[in-house]
Amino acid sequence: QVQLRESGGGLVQAGDSLKLSCLFTVGTASRYDVSWFRQAPGKEREFIAATANNRIGPATRYEESVKGRFTISRDNTLPTVYLEIHTLKPEDTAIYYCHARRNSRDYWGQGTQVTVSS
Repeated sequence: QVQLRESGGGLVQAGDSLKLSCLFTVGTASRYDVSWFRQAPGKEREFIAATANNRIGPATRYEESVKGRFTISRDNTLPTVYLEIHTLKPEDTAIYYCHARRNSRDYWGQGTQVTVSS
């Protein structure tokens, strides 16, 4: 069974950039719909960005508030999906989670902490 492992988080300053990675431990990400979520302290987990396996709809989509600063990307020859975050803000502080779906089964990673200091 595939597992997801996020990495790339850390303590950064406002205005910095980060590139988070979501590693699939089995095979590649090509057969999965993959999304990134985040959960800030005291808040519910929220959707950020998604990349679809099929092309029935848009290949990528974003939560409105992160458009222009966040970029989700995938190379279907690799076992990794990325989330680039630019111009980080203190309100981006959260645990960032990778989610994958295939054949109605959901998979979650353990998350990677991103902390943005002002």
